[in-house]
Amino acid sequence: MTSDPTGRPPVVDLANWEAAREELLVREKAHTREGDAIAAARRRLPMVEFDGTVEVIGHDGPVPFLDLFQGRDELVVYKHMWYDGAPHQGQCEGCTTTVWHLRDAVYLNARGVSFAVLTPGRWDEVASFIEFMGYTQPWYSVRDVDEPVGGDMGYLACFLREGDRVFLTYSTTGRGNERVNGSMGLLDMTPYGRGERWEDNPEGWPEGRDASGSWRTNVDENSDWGPTSRPVAQWTRPGATPADTLGRQSHCH
Repeated sequence: MTSDPTGRPPVVDLANWEAAREELLVREKAHTREGDAIAAARRRLPMVEFDGTVEVIGHDGPVPFLDLFQGRDELVVYKHMWYDGAPHQGQCEGCTTTVWHLRDAVYLNARGVSFAVLTPGRWDEVASFIEFMGYTQPWYSVRDVDEPVGGDMGYLACFLREGDRVFLTYSTTGRGNERVNGSMGLLDMTPYGRGERWEDNPEGWPEGRDASGSWRTNVDENSDWGPTSRPVAQWTRPGATPADTLGRQSHCH
C-alpha cells in the first residue's frame, strides 16, 4: 500500500470531518434498524421438522443429531466444505476462515445455544484436520446424510429442539457467513477496506485482489495460489510449513 495514494478522499479539518461523519451516520443507523427488522422477520420464518435421530459421526463415533444440542434448545452449525484426499492446506480457504472465527461458543452457550461444525469429509481425514488446526469446537461428519443436516455445504444453519422434535429454522447463503467473521467487519471500517477486487473504492486507490486469494497466502504472507500457499488461518498453526503441492481436488462433496 502506498502512503500517499492518488485519488484519495479530501483532507479536511476536524469540524468538516465530523459533519461528513454525522451525515454517514444517518445511513448507518438506518442500516442497523433495517437489520433489526430483518432479524424480527427471520424469527417468524416457518420451520421444517425432520428426524433428529439421524446419525452423524463425531469423536465418540455415531451419535444422533439430537446430541449436538448438548441439552440446549437451540443449535447453530457451520457446514464446512470438504475436498476428499486433500492435504490440510488443500481444504477450503473460505470455510477455514469462517470456522477460525468461531473457535469459542461461550457466549452462545450462555444464551442457551450450542454450536457445531458439520462436514461431509471422511471422519479419519476430518479428525486429522481438526487436530492440526487446533479446533476445540465439536465437529461431525455428515457424509451420506440427507438435507437439512447433510447436503450443500458452505453456510450457517440454525435449529430448534422441542423435546425430541427438531426443526430447521434458518440458513444463510453466499455472504451471509460474514456475520461471524469479525475480521471482515473491521476491514470494512478501514481506509482500504478488504482489499478485494469487487469493492467500490476511490479512483486511484490500491487495486484489490480476488476474494479467495486474499484468504490464502504463501510463506511470505503474500496473496497467492502457488504450490506452497494455504489458508491464512493455517500459518498460525504449529507445523504449518510450506508444502510442495497444494493437492487440491477438482471437486467438493
